[in-house]
Amino acid sequence: MIKNEISAAGNLIQIIIQSRQNALKKVNEELIQMYWKVGEYLSTESTKVSFGDAYIDTVAEEVQNAFPGIKGFNRRGLYRMKKFYETYADDVFYVH
Repeated sequence: MIKNEISAAGNLIQIIIQSRQNALKKVNEELIQMYWKVGEYLSTESTKVSFGDAYIDTVAEEVQNAFPGIKGFNRRGLYRMKKFYETYADDVFYVH
């Protein structure tokens, strides 16, 4: 009986571990897609306006005001997303 309980616990532990790994993978995929889309948007829009760099600075400030508790959307973060998109824009990259 104890052997079966240990085996059951081990099986449940494996299910939990696998589910957690799958969840982390999905979260990472979603973050990468978001960074790509934000970078694409900033790259496209910043070429349309006459004040390019100032545009991203303004957008960063507005996003930070809208989401004060979320890190990574400051000026530096948005420039990195833009650079990420521009670096890999010519490569095959599928975003839903």
